[in-house]
Amino acid sequence: MAPNIRKSHPLLKMINNSLIDLPAPSNISAWWNFGSLLAICLTTQILTGLLLATHYTADTSLAFSSVAYTCRNVQYGWLIRNLHANGA
Repeated sequence: MAPNIRKSHPLLKMINNSLIDLPAPSNISAWWNFGSLLAICLTTQILTGLLLATHYTADTSLAFSSVAYTCRNVQYGWLIRNLHANGA
């Protein structure tokens, strides 16, 4: 039988031992994964919300132009706005 390349190659062996064959506690379940995903979503919403709030104007006559400014003139403003809109 041919040796498993994951366990014989030095670099792949290091990756295998640290990522693939890493023993996980028995109490981690799918709910743990959902909680981690919710934490990532919440962190993304907070960070992108703070970044968007720096350029937003709450006046009724200037609100649309401030959002348009963010999307058009701020570097990666369109990406930050879409991450915030779709991350909820």
